[in-house]
Amino acid sequence: MVKGLYTAYTGLRNEQRRLDVISNNMANSNTTGYKKMGVTSQSFDRELALRVDDDSDPYLAKGIGTVSLGVKIGETYTDFSQGGFRETGNPYDIALEGSGFFTISTTDKSGVEHIRYTRDGSFTVTRDGYLVTKDGDFVLGANNQRIQIPGADTAEVSIDSLGNIYANEVFVGQIQIVDFENYEALTLYGENMFEALPEAGMVAGTALTRQGYLETSNVNVINEMVSMITITRAYETNQKMMQTIDSTLDKAVNEIGKV
Repeated sequence: MVKGLYTAYTGLRNEQRRLDVISNNMANSNTTGYKKMGVTSQSFDRELALRVDDDSDPYLAKGIGTVSLGVKIGETYTDFSQGGFRETGNPYDIALEGSGFFTISTTDKSGVEHIRYTRDGSFTVTRDGYLVTKDGDFVLGANNQRIQIPGADTAEVSIDSLGNIYANEVFVGQIQIVDFENYEALTLYGENMFEALPEAGMVAGTALTRQGYLETSNVNVINEMVSMITITRAYETNQKMMQTIDSTLDKAVNEIGKV
């Protein structure tokens, strides 16, 4: 195997993965409560490039040469930093200021209910007065109970900073805000929601609720575009490296080999 070709190939794969993540970030730059993704890079594992059955030095594993072994795609992570606020004036639009998530009840195609979490507070109410997401999933209050607002279509609804909901100044429920000790145990479900593994360690959320506002994405489009240009140039560099090595092999086989 020509190590230079393999090194360039690993660079191409890594840059393609980074480009996919950045493209997804830019596509969701206007998504309410979206948290941008990132990806890490790692050196190729040295233990995967050791000489096999080399008896020149017994019991000593030797590396294969000194050329770089390339790059390995690392982990994909989520940046949970606070996004900005956008005022809407809609009483059922709620932004979270600080650490925490809304608790949402979703039902799959089999009718099984699941608890998931989101920062997207663009809510509405059903004809029965239940507070739901734009996709119709129920927003949960204390003890994972659904929140029903009597006369929601005509009542004057107010929500204070602690998530307490009042209809015509009568308390009707409190939005449940939760947080987690280990964000690495949160997995992206889709639809701008997260699922929590047992290792996440649920705790009470400290975020404050802001009625009539929505949290915007924390994606900086300019930074993402600069990163995209950098990745494109790195991708092109790896392509040129492969082309150069290929032309060298062509000369070795078809020209020098004939001498």
